[in-house]
Amino acid sequence: MRKHIVAGNWKMNNDLPSTQALISDLKSKEITSDAEVMIAPTFTNLFHGVEALKDSPIEVIAQNMHYAASGAYTGEVNADMLKSIAVNTVILGHSERRAYYNETDDSLAKKVDTVLEKGMRTIFCFGEELQDRKDGNHFSVVESQIKNGLFHLDGAAWSSIVLAYEPVWAIGTGETASPEQAQEMHAFIRTTIADTYGNDIADNVSILYGGSVKPANAQEIFSKPDVDGGLIGGAALNADDFFAIVNAF
Repeated sequence: MRKHIVAGNWKMNNDLPSTQALISDLKSKEITSDAEVMIAPTFTNLFHGVEALKDSPIEVIAQNMHYAASGAYTGEVNADMLKSIAVNTVILGHSERRAYYNETDDSLAKKVDTVLEKGMRTIFCFGEELQDRKDGNHFSVVESQIKNGLFHLDGAAWSSIVLAYEPVWAIGTGETASPEQAQEMHAFIRTTIADTYGNDIADNVSILYGGSVKPANAQEIFSKPDVDGGLIGGAALNADDFFAIVNAF
């Protein structure tokens, strides 16, 4: 049975004192749902996050990583570095990484391969831009990103993959896909996986929605049958808001 997951992507926010304060607030909250809870601080604060949450059910995850084992990649972080501080899940393919850092389907496929080789888990992101949706190409764009990034894998690999659908036009804009639009795309994603890998694998893959989820809309979005949780941006920077979303199931 697939898991409910709520992951907070902190992006480039919070220095060490701010990270300490937010984690302290998070630790004071109670998880009343069945959701698996994750936070992704900046690289500089990952180790503190792991140490501070050692006795907590909240998992600390990374926002990105390089596919290479080592080498002349200034400013990058590899899988072994993450694992050495007990970070075992990494977000890959976020729309901001694709847009601002020119990450491609090919480079993301390499990163996915490294994640799996190292026994880690990934939250793999994808989604269409506003023009794609206006042109009616949103399904084909999403299908292409999923297939190019993941469909070279065998069926066993899917136990280490969580998907996150991000309509790019609904990230940081205040716009949100309607619960019906989210469900329509999530159902399409699950069908796309089932067509290649079968229903058992498709039915066990958690698919998160990532696009301006807030306490006010989380319950309605999460009520849809193919929406298994959220990849949360701005609302993850406030402990009360984040836990209102975590407990919306």
